[in-house]
Amino acid sequence: MTDKLRWGILGTGGIAVKFVEDLRYLPDAEVVAVGSRAQETADAFGNKYNIPRRYPTYEALAADPEVDAIYVSTPHPYHEANALLCIDNGKAVLCEKPFTINAGGTERVINRAREKGVFLMEAMWTRYIPTIVKMRELIASGAIGEVRAFRADFGFHAPFDPKGRLFDPELGGGALLDVGIYPISFSYMVLGAPQTIASTAYLGATGVDEQNGILFGYEGGKTAVLSSAVSLTTQHDAIIMGTKGRIIVQSPFWQSRQLTLIREGLPAEVHTIYSFPHDGLGYQFEAAEVAACLRAGKLESDIMPLDESLAIMRTLDTIRAQWGFKYPGE
Repeated sequence: MTDKLRWGILGTGGIAVKFVEDLRYLPDAEVVAVGSRAQETADAFGNKYNIPRRYPTYEALAADPEVDAIYVSTPHPYHEANALLCIDNGKAVLCEKPFTINAGGTERVINRAREKGVFLMEAMWTRYIPTIVKMRELIASGAIGEVRAFRADFGFHAPFDPKGRLFDPELGGGALLDVGIYPISFSYMVLGAPQTIASTAYLGATGVDEQNGILFGYEGGKTAVLSSAVSLTTQHDAIIMGTKGRIIVQSPFWQSRQLTLIREGLPAEVHTIYSFPHDGLGYQFEAAEVAACLRAGKLESDIMPLDESLAIMRTLDTIRAQWGFKYPGE
């Protein structure tokens, strides 16, 4: 690495736009290259963000010797092939969630990264924002006692488009992989892997889950109640409940800038509000984690370990199996 981490952007969709715009807030990061499926789109993206090198193929981007790390921002079904391409070219990879369409793909990507000795991380950006860092500190300090229950939801109403990525099975459509992974990954962060999984879903006209509800069970009766949707809007907050109080991560929990710590007490509960204003949407914090890991010589993040990413993908597979829902080619 040079003094600055030199990023390449694989894919030019909406999430790539958010990521590149937030990289402006990291003085030790710069975007030096972008790869697309056509020169025209690579040039348009490069012109907009003053990126010097623009490639009409992902292969050309991955082969660029001046790129240290590549952000994979393509739709879910392409993550596996795109991540493997970058790994085989020796590039550190930050891959959008979900890692792949299923656990088999995720395992192949992780195994390749470990074989090649290349850094790899799932882009679960929520884990790195200041609000969630503080939440983990509060839980670890015993501020709410033993965590016993968790609740979170992520649902929004998208106009129905059978060929759009949210509804097309060929593009990995459905609520679970697109937004359901947020509350599921969050529950892993606070309660770990579930022992039991119960779920239900509404499979719409194209066969993907437009709405779902999930119940995780843990040792000692602990629970997580989760839901996601692409056909209706939900509350968007997250609540961690413990034996001595609770933490409310204010809506929208996946990019929250405020949480409330509520401690049980007499004659009344004690409320403490923590606020974390920051520039941008918050994608810069996951990018900062990549840079910190690379400078420390790490091949994965302690905050989003690869084995946990794989366990989450296996949980997503289990949930879809309960619905009888498979993607094309599975």
